[in-house]
Amino acid sequence: MNLKVIAFDADDTLFVNEPYFQETEEKFCALMSDYLSHQGLSQELFKTEIANLELYGYGIKGYILSMIEAAMRISNKTISIEVVEKITEYGKELLQKPIELLDGVEETLQALSGKYKLVVATKGDLLDQRRKLHNSGLGHYFHHIEVMSDKKEKDYEDLLKRLEIKAEEFFMIGNSLKSDVLPVLNIGGHAVHIPFHTTWEHEKINHKVEHPNFRALEKITDVLPLLLS
Repeated sequence: MNLKVIAFDADDTLFVNEPYFQETEEKFCALMSDYLSHQGLSQELFKTEIANLELYGYGIKGYILSMIEAAMRISNKTISIEVVEKITEYGKELLQKPIELLDGVEETLQALSGKYKLVVATKGDLLDQRRKLHNSGLGHYFHHIEVMSDKKEKDYEDLLKRLEIKAEEFFMIGNSLKSDVLPVLNIGGHAVHIPFHTTWEHEKINHKVEHPNFRALEKITDVLPLLLS
């Protein structure tokens, strides 16, 4: 491999994210339990999130608005202002969650630093993702931080243009096969999947990935033999 850039997803690749959203969803379902079952509430919230992606993009702020919208629809617009305030409070708590680095992340970045150009390529809200990277203490390892509105082939092609590299010189590491792996393979890059114990339903795929530029590894430090050999 003639690699120049190693890119990392942020949420659930560098630090914990999805479990915090699941905790918030549990609070939302408890708050709205008079209206629907837990499963029914989760389904309505998920449906609202997906419908709003084109408007709000990915991230906590869009999630807060989707919770409020779902609560309004589920209750037939009968929820009190106190319920809206509580949902907003849940969102603010989500924005203030501590940064918990995943095992092996800093060790991996230290080993690769100076040998490759390291970048972050992640989805989400720009302000929130920059806050998390700053608070993580990892920012100094990265040459470039790209907060993407989505992670489709065109988004990665635009990133490669900004980095002034070819697809075959790009190596992506992430926990989502749908967002971090498939689009990169489709444009000719290299990708590694590092699974996280929980995945947002929207990021799941139902088929096995087979490609000469793809590796499925157990933990992030497993990339080091591939990249330093």
